[in-house]
Amino acid sequence: IRFALQILRDQLGQRVYTIHRLDKGTSGVLAFGLDPDTAREYGAIFAQRSVIKTYVALVRGWPVAAGTIDRPLAAVEDERSGPQSAEPRESQTAFRRVAAFELPVCVDRYPTSRYALVELTPHTGRRHQLRRHLAGESHPIVGDSTYGKGKHNRLFRELFGIQRLLLACTRLEFTPPAGQTALRIEAPLAAEFTA
Repeated sequence: IRFALQILRDQLGQRVYTIHRLDKGTSGVLAFGLDPDTAREYGAIFAQRSVIKTYVALVRGWPVAAGTIDRPLAAVEDERSGPQSAEPRESQTAFRRVAAFELPVCVDRYPTSRYALVELTPHTGRRHQLRRHLAGESHPIVGDSTYGKGKHNRLFRELFGIQRLLLACTRLEFTPPAGQTALRIEAPLAAEFTA
């Protein structure tokens, strides 16, 4: 996010403030404010869970057609966030399988390898929520070096040249703080998805 923030700041010639960010390696919709008050107002909408976020991911295996993953997640610590509470917090992710395919390649113990394209709607906003929820269901996202499967990541790198996390935020929907009309912001899928 710091890289995107810096690029936008340099393009506009002014300071910008993060409203919606993405994990490193995730592509798609970002949102920034041009002043701290606007960023705070929009940030409150996100905090109230008034924003519908839609993501697309390529995962290992064939998940069921649709469902909700409802599993509490503990905070993820890093050098920026510092110590976090060890108490898991509620976390829900709705999902829908969009497509499924099979490659005639043996990666693990099966003669073929199955993958699916899923649409995800997080109802909460925990750090790495989508990645952790899918990995916990034995359907890790392809290209996820932290929660994924190295053998499958290598297969996609070798066969398709994919060297990143195949997760994208494709849409945000919300009503602005002072607005009556709902906004829908969409981003096309990155070239790796369309390939």
